[in-house]
Order: sequence, then C-alpha cells, then structure tokens
Amino acid sequence: MDIYTQYIYEKKWTKTTNKEALKIIEEEMPETDAQATLAYILSEIQKDKIITLGECRFKLG
Repeated sequence: MDIYTQYIYEKKWTKTTNKEALKIIEEEMPETDAQATLAYILSEIQKDKIITLGECRFKLG
C-alpha cells in the first residue's frame, strides 16, 4: 500500500513510507500516540478518504 502526503501549502502529492508518516504525525500532533494514529489513517485511506492531520493530508496512492 502506497501512502501519499501533501502539506496544505503544496500542490504535489509525495509518496511517503510508514516511517516518514510516523515522523510527520509526531511533528503535527506530538501529544498523540503516533502508531495508533497511523493505524487509523491507514484504515481510513483504504476507504478512499483523504485524512487531514494538522497541515498535512494523507491519501492512498
């Protein structure tokens, strides 16, 4: 499964690894459990949803 991310000030979606996604989650929401948040994001993007977390969006590639 390919994860793509896009910051709200960018126009281009970027392919992102799970490790990079965890880092983004930790930066955007430091008070949350990054692993659990990533698991939620992965489950939702599999339903063809775009998830916004802070200033970053996640979607399935």
